[in-house]
Amino acid sequence: MEYDFLVLGSGIAGLTFAINAAPHGSVAILTKKQRSESNTNYAQGGIAAAIGADDSWELHLQDTLNAGAGLCDREAVEVLVKNGPRMVRWLMELGAQFDKNPDGSIALGREGGHSRNRILHAADHTGYEIERTLLIAARKTPHITVLEHYQALELILENGVCAGVRVLDTLTGDLFEIRAKATLLATGGCGQVYLHTSNPPIATGDGIAMAWRAGATIGNMEFIQFHPTTLYHTDAPSFLISEAVRGEGGILRRRDGYRFMPDYDPRAELAPRDIVARAIDAELKKTGDPCVFLDITHLDPEFIKRRFPTIYHTCLQYGVDITREPIPVVPAAHYTCGGVWTDLDGRTTLPRLYACGEVAYTGVHGANRLASNSLLEALVFAERAALHATTRLDEPPPKPKPSCITVPLPPIESTATVKDHSYNWDAARLQIRQMMQKKGGIVRTVARLQEARCELETLAAQIEAAYRNLPPTVESCEARNLAACALLITHSALARKESRGLHYVLDYPETRAEFAACPTLITPS
Repeated sequence: MEYDFLVLGSGIAGLTFAINAAPHGSVAILTKKQRSESNTNYAQGGIAAAIGADDSWELHLQDTLNAGAGLCDREAVEVLVKNGPRMVRWLMELGAQFDKNPDGSIALGREGGHSRNRILHAADHTGYEIERTLLIAARKTPHITVLEHYQALELILENGVCAGVRVLDTLTGDLFEIRAKATLLATGGCGQVYLHTSNPPIATGDGIAMAWRAGATIGNMEFIQFHPTTLYHTDAPSFLISEAVRGEGGILRRRDGYRFMPDYDPRAELAPRDIVARAIDAELKKTGDPCVFLDITHLDPEFIKRRFPTIYHTCLQYGVDITREPIPVVPAAHYTCGGVWTDLDGRTTLPRLYACGEVAYTGVHGANRLASNSLLEALVFAERAALHATTRLDEPPPKPKPSCITVPLPPIESTATVKDHSYNWDAARLQIRQMMQKKGGIVRTVARLQEARCELETLAAQIEAAYRNLPPTVESCEARNLAACALLITHSALARKESRGLHYVLDYPETRAEFAACPTLITPS
């Protein structure tokens, strides 16, 4: 198959790029599941934009920089916040329905780290509403083809230039190539590298791993955002309890009813996510309890049901009436702040390869993503990437500014052969997730990270040998990619000898001034 533009992923970034690129040529959107299955679809809280009368892009900029703990790229953040209101209006023009006040104005919520109410939301299923809107727009746009149930295996490189991707038809097992003048990675993050995650099963870091194997520069993989609050229930998968619940007045309590967040930060429950997640982690270790509790029983029951219908009905399904009792919650891996390094136009270090959304490291999020900036980042930079790909495709690829933390890490090689014709991919995947949860989670130590790195290098080599000697499957691809992402995270975490934002190491509990504005770059060697 040949197209002008190839998009890997059908979330907000991929669809935005496709809609903007389609007037200039044929576009194929590749997705390994159904077209609506993406991280975007699961985003509850909202999308941030400075559209309120008391707000400004300068305030949004400062809040983002503050949350990013000295690692945000200021120019990238300016691009985000200045273009945010326009891109939100574009969504509304396409038909996105955000909640409104009785007077008809847009209802704006507030979440941790924001100094103003600037979160547009559609109840507690904002991501679904945006995905619905963009899918309808994509169907109405000529020259867009959606290819479902295709697993991307490897990027195709010809003379160092990305020419497309090798793929697996997951329904038939057939292998073939899809070629394009420009390829966009919009594959989301790697939340499934951890045992507890708010991400859907598809979030296996495919784009990050493929880009690394192809020789692209990767940035800031040590910064994994753990969402402080996912439902804790033995029979329930990790279900996200939105930041917006705390934004509307939710209170975190221990089992004995004690409100502990004021002990950790003057902003209490509205502190940035990294602070709240570490506070919960500390309380659980102190008490030995399996969870803490998020209490909104003091709010009007009808308001709760109207504002958080998905959360209300899901919790009720597991026997928790959130209007009458507090919600048992634990932190879980939520967002990959690092990823494939890009410039302000979504360009990677490989010619004709772009990356947008959670798969990318644009510099916007720094050491900690400000709540509800992720959907906006995907919108803003996907539009810019489409503009570049349709007007300046043949420009030389960009190079990152020199950084004081660089990790020369070659892709995994293995010359071993498997002794039989099977490999337990599910067991390998579980081993990776358990190891990362235990040794590379919210609070880290050098010793545990070193143990994880050694174990992962051995396991990754075994996985690589099995992958090369057996027919590819979705299970083998995902296990291979998870192993790669786990290695990228551990190597990056060991290279940053400080604590900053989401990266907290007991051996180096202080922030070091010389590492400010200094991203961790993993370069091919």
